[in-house]
Amino acid sequence: MEYEKIISVTGLPGLYELVSSKSDGAIVRSLDDKSTRFVSSRVHNFSHLESIEVYTSRDNVNLVEIFNAMEAKNEKLPDDKDNGALKKYFETVYPELDFERVYASDMKKMVKWFSVLKANNIEIKIKEQEEEEEQPEPVEAPKPKEKKAKEEKKTAEKPVKESKEKEPAKKAAPATKAAKKEEPKAAPKKKAAAKAEKPEKKKETPAKKKAATKKSAKKK
Repeated sequence: MEYEKIISVTGLPGLYELVSSKSDGAIVRSLDDKSTRFVSSRVHNFSHLESIEVYTSRDNVNLVEIFNAMEAKNEKLPDDKDNGALKKYFETVYPELDFERVYASDMKKMVKWFSVLKANNIEIKIKEQEEEEEQPEPVEAPKPKEKKAKEEKKTAEKPVKESKEKEPAKKAAPATKAAKKEEPKAAPKKKAAAKAEKPEKKKETPAKKKAATKKSAKKK
């Protein structure tokens, strides 16, 4: 049985274990006679013990702190019908209690509830305290050698990607150079053709002149 499931119900004596909740109430089990019953939320109010706080001369403290102090002192529980004995008991067990705002009826409840919890062997501990005690072990940081190995892998992977991306650009560069080298070779061919055409024109002109002189001789 867990402390976080223990509740008090207004109008009903003792403590109860919360079995299940419903929209109009709850099913509870008595810690005294172990009987189970339905309690309507329209008639009764429910209070979890782990949510109850107690007035002190300093800030308010959780009820579990009072119970822990009672357990640590291991003093004999007073008669809950004797208001004077109740006050003396708490003055010894928890002197910081604000006795002006914590009434004899409140101290009577605390004594009764504590005896019921001990009779049912319920560990008096709130959930937050359990989480603090059961914190997971911290994860060990990687050793310096492992960090260096990881960094070397990262650096080794980056150049491979960059080289793959740059390879097509390097292969394309010689093609442009070759194209530039071929252009000046084509130019001399055009000049050679032009030079070859000029002598032909020179040869044709003397032939025409000779033909003209022959024609003029015949006429004479």
